[in-house]
Amino acid sequence: MGGIKIPDNVCLMVSILYSKEEMLHTAVNLLNERFDGGEVLQFEQLFNFSDYYNEELGTPIYRRFWRADRLFPRDSLADIKSQTNQLERLYMRENKRQFNLDPGFLSAENFVLATTKNYTHRIYLRDGIYADLTLIYRNRGLRPLEWTYPDYAGEEIRRLLERERERYLRILRG
Repeated sequence: MGGIKIPDNVCLMVSILYSKEEMLHTAVNLLNERFDGGEVLQFEQLFNFSDYYNEELGTPIYRRFWRADRLFPRDSLADIKSQTNQLERLYMRENKRQFNLDPGFLSAENFVLATTKNYTHRIYLRDGIYADLTLIYRNRGLRPLEWTYPDYAGEEIRRLLERERERYLRILRG
């Protein structure tokens, strides 16, 4: 029988989709308040992988990533997704979100997104929240899986997350 060991805390990353700059600032302020501070990363991407959010958010849609200043326990992912869903609901207008917040955890070995949608590769956590293994670290880089969303499988986001992974590892080493 293996011994039980609690894994290291992980880096909270949140993808923010928005079409209005003021909604980016609102989302960032809400995330900073809710999760004790963080930083918007120097990365902006025109989100054109899907029309899924166009009617709700408007166009064009942009993506930025926000990273929390502190590390989080891995078993808090469901709570964090529930909280980001609440933040989205606070700013709904005419039953439409003004921004989309997708939290995920970055660790030494992988990147896991939280979702409310079930699928064959997703693991149920609790309270209607699932964990989606999105990228794995192998052969000196984050690698997509057959189900990884095309934008996360792309080189731009993977390189950003690899840089953040290096920062995370430096934090763990002290």
